[in-house]
Amino acid sequence: MRQFSDQHIAALAVLVVGSTVAVWAARHRPGRWQGVFAALLAAVIFAGWAGEYVADAVLGVWSVKYTLPFQLTDAVSAVAIVALLTRRRLLVELTYFWALTASLQATLTPDLAQSFPSIFYFTYFTYHVGAIVAALFLVFGWRLYPRSGAIWRVYAATLAWAGVAAVVDVATGGNYMYLRAKPVHSSLLSVLGPWPWYIVATAAVGLAMLFVVGRITGAVRKSIDPRVLDV
Repeated sequence: MRQFSDQHIAALAVLVVGSTVAVWAARHRPGRWQGVFAALLAAVIFAGWAGEYVADAVLGVWSVKYTLPFQLTDAVSAVAIVALLTRRRLLVELTYFWALTASLQATLTPDLAQSFPSIFYFTYFTYHVGAIVAALFLVFGWRLYPRSGAIWRVYAATLAWAGVAAVVDVATGGNYMYLRAKPVHSSLLSVLGPWPWYIVATAAVGLAMLFVVGRITGAVRKSIDPRVLDV
């Protein structure tokens, strides 16, 4: 799919509107509906995430080399679902930082060969956009802000997941987390040098991005929720 085409912009518009409405409603009209909405959003993310694998199987394109759930955005989807249902702080932190880095990048620079009205267009943007909406809803709507040390916990979890993906890549010949080659479509990795140096650069850039997200979050929190304690 061509970046910033009409169908791409439509998906981005859904992200902006969905996030804005969810956060505004949670902050200004809190109530029992939040739990219902969280469960529905978890179901939507699961439908998009699992639906993509079902579509791969039905169309006969599923393979261990390309379609196992070992991309970072797979981890984001799984964690976001559980975070929405349990609101456990560690899971919220993982969802928030992963969604605003990995999922946001995947949404802005989609690695997607198909476009609207392909089923993969809907599944791809459903779970990526859903994870971002979930992250913003949990943190700014439900006020479950990241705790002290969250950045390092998330970074450690990211490295651990990359280690798992690396083992899977060796075993299957796949390219999960793009550890063997860059994505075909334009992305941040395109400017980070050749293999294997872009992996090292990505680890450094990823950490920097977590700190940027953390700094922005702290500033926004201080502005709109100065009395919310770090617990």
